[in-house]
Amino acid sequence: MPLSRRPELRGILETALYVEDLERSRAFYAALFGLPVLVGDDRFCAFDVAGRDVLLLFRKGGTPAPVPTPGGMIPPHDGNGRLHLAFAVDREDLEGWETLLRERGIGIESRVEWRAGGRSVYFRDPDGHLLELATPGVWGNY
Repeated sequence: MPLSRRPELRGILETALYVEDLERSRAFYAALFGLPVLVGDDRFCAFDVAGRDVLLLFRKGGTPAPVPTPGGMIPPHDGNGRLHLAFAVDREDLEGWETLLRERGIGIESRVEWRAGGRSVYFRDPDGHLLELATPGVWGNY
């Protein structure tokens, strides 16, 4: 029987990056962004991002088999390569973020001024993942 309407999405809850050295990456994200840890172990770390999103860091190769949980089973997963994610920031805070990056010795790879008025600053984490700080006006919906 076909659905009469498509169920609604509420957003993207989790974003996952796969890292070589989990402790190094945990320290990087906690120190730079001030992200609180929700839960973690030697396989992964889950950070609270702005009280509504979750950034997951997984040790590369750390989940080759299903992971049992009290409520079911998490299928195996892994990832490779230099991935990208963007953090939403207020326009008036972007200069402060750039100052913090310089103070931490983190090089800025690029800056972009978007047609709709948004601005982006790009830099890398210790695993080479491309991180972006993006102000409103980058996308039609942001």
